[in-house]
Amino acid sequence: MRDRPPTDPAWRSLTSPADVADALVGLYERRGSRHYDETVTQTEHALQCAARAIVDGADDETVAAAFLHDIGHLLMPEEGDDDSGDGVDRHHEQVGGRFLANWFGDGVVASVRLHVAAKRYLCAVDRRYHDGLSPASVQSLIVQGGPMSEPEVADFGSAAHREAAVDLRRWDDLAKVPGALTPTLHELRERLVAVLARP
Repeated sequence: MRDRPPTDPAWRSLTSPADVADALVGLYERRGSRHYDETVTQTEHALQCAARAIVDGADDETVAAAFLHDIGHLLMPEEGDDDSGDGVDRHHEQVGGRFLANWFGDGVVASVRLHVAAKRYLCAVDRRYHDGLSPASVQSLIVQGGPMSEPEVADFGSAAHREAAVDLRRWDDLAKVPGALTPTLHELRERLVAVLARP
């Protein structure tokens, strides 16, 4: 799996929970050293987001979604994984959601797919949330469509798993602390196996 891109058919042949979890963690080991922002790497961000979900008592599916929510960035070529640097929205949340749907159910996939929408939603309904965004998040918000319109807010309010997506979004915004204590990749692997092993 080491040198195969995430679109390789070998990914689709993975069926056992252990093999899928190993491949996903391996992707972070190989590509997670890319910078998420100016302070942390993709892997550090993912682990911090999962850690915040654990501290808040989230269920295993939500913890898995918190860890995997930005995996779409790792599935793109390195020069094209940024949603804001060149002003192009590459919809990493949809890329990641489609990829994860090969193995995970809606409890994980919907939260991943909705975490950008949750940011736009929160910016529309909570000015304090908007004002607390990092400069990088403000820039990506513009590229991602800005705060939701009233009809979009209404649509989001009826979406399944919206509450988990909003929680994930809040953890996402806090998971940018250099040197923060987090679970290890091995510990997250074990949680992924547990989720994947469920019927």
